[in-house]
Amino acid sequence: MTAQIIDGTAIAQKVRDEVKAKVAARIAAGKSQPGLATVLVGDRVDSAAYVGMKQKACAELGMTSYHHPVPADISQEDLEKLIKELNADPKVNGILVQLPLPSHLDEERVLQLISIEKDVDGFSPINLGRLAQKGREPLFVPCTPFGCIYLLKEAGVTIKGANAVVLGRSNIVGMPAALLLVKEDATVTVVHSRTKDIPGVLRQADIVIAAIGRAEMVRGDWLKPGAAVIDVGINGIPMLNPDGTPVISQKTGKPRQKLVGDVNYEEAKEVAGFITPVPGGVGPMTIAMLMNNTLRAAEIQQP
Repeated sequence: MTAQIIDGTAIAQKVRDEVKAKVAARIAAGKSQPGLATVLVGDRVDSAAYVGMKQKACAELGMTSYHHPVPADISQEDLEKLIKELNADPKVNGILVQLPLPSHLDEERVLQLISIEKDVDGFSPINLGRLAQKGREPLFVPCTPFGCIYLLKEAGVTIKGANAVVLGRSNIVGMPAALLLVKEDATVTVVHSRTKDIPGVLRQADIVIAAIGRAEMVRGDWLKPGAAVIDVGINGIPMLNPDGTPVISQKTGKPRQKLVGDVNYEEAKEVAGFITPVPGGVGPMTIAMLMNNTLRAAEIQQP
């Protein structure tokens, strides 16, 4: 068996095209242009790259991007003041504080300050609380888990009644993904560092969402034949020559790295029924869903 590859890049483009068309129709009707404020604390290279991708997506989809880079040593008070100003600004429909924050800042307090109507990341305790409650809906669903469920549906995977396993219990991916699967009528198990016999648990799963942050942890023989595998992991590992030595970059003189997921892709694709690649799977969906949430925020605030 060779798995059907779930093309996250193509599916994300479909979402982006739909959002772009709705934004254009909104502006043509004389309504406000959706606006996303990004807050980048410090100069982490990876965080700056992620924010840059979000700004680019805004421009491509006809939205306005308001970027707020602040120094790494910003005080809690000054950061909170900025969030309050963005909450009060009617041009800003969504607020995204790029995580992680420097250790001297209270991340939970900062996220709680973001107006629930502008919480396009879906990290507010109120949004997550609504996600956990039967019969209630959050204003916004966290973007990466939202993208995972969307990929499963687009691939035609049956979620209702399926045994689903989520690897990882983070507030950003693992727990919201598990809650979304429950809402879709799956029977869900959350696997973490204290789980006994992880391979045994995975072999019972019709659906696997891997978000545990360990490179190629999930092996092919851990999977149930025909399972749908959504790999959220993004891990850098050394590129190796055929003799096992590291590949050295001619530009930098340093060992080159390649991106892999939390699943051993080469093994898993021979067992699974569906699988997302890394890169090109979940990653593009995260930004597409952020754009979708930003448009929704504008529709809620300025219908």
